[in-house]
Amino acid sequence: MSKGEETKAKILQQAAELFNQQGYAGSSISDIMRVTGLQKGGIYNHFSSKDELALQAFDYAIAQIKKLYKDAWGSKRHAIERLQAIMGVFHRYINHSPIKGGCPLLNTAIESDDTHPALRERAQQAMNSWRELICLIIKKGIERGEIRPTVNADEFATIMIAMLEGAVMMSKLYGDEIHLDRAIKHLNDYMSDNLQA
Repeated sequence: MSKGEETKAKILQQAAELFNQQGYAGSSISDIMRVTGLQKGGIYNHFSSKDELALQAFDYAIAQIKKLYKDAWGSKRHAIERLQAIMGVFHRYINHSPIKGGCPLLNTAIESDDTHPALRERAQQAMNSWRELICLIIKKGIERGEIRPTVNADEFATIMIAMLEGAVMMSKLYGDEIHLDRAIKHLNDYMSDNLQA
């Protein structure tokens, strides 16, 4: 990796954490300069605008989270075990997120809903990717006889994501993991009663 590529990667990592903690609108170019230790020209040498940096920083953050998911479920063979592995990652990164500030998808989706259309579109793409992953796991589980054929994969993906993201929000708000623990327990019970073939 060249010196320029190293600098760009460092900017992305630090900006991703800044945006994830303070929000895009709440982070000024001065804040970015402070966390990166670079002058404005050093930042704009790699990114044409704060918007471009925000989009690439979001992509960087999501790539870190996707890697955690892939590492967790990649070795699992049964569909239910893969879904449980995703929930396990969620539980681990509530306190040990690779990007400081919690779930970048949740944070960005909330902030960008009306204020930053390009960032909102990026968040939708990331959410679509996550929903598609869960649907794929369920559909393959149905094909292999691990999941009941009557299960609506898209419906379950919505329920799983909404429950986990809502539980993260509550756990962060109250400073108590019990809310995420309850959501994961409920999802495990639901999968045992309604999904598993």
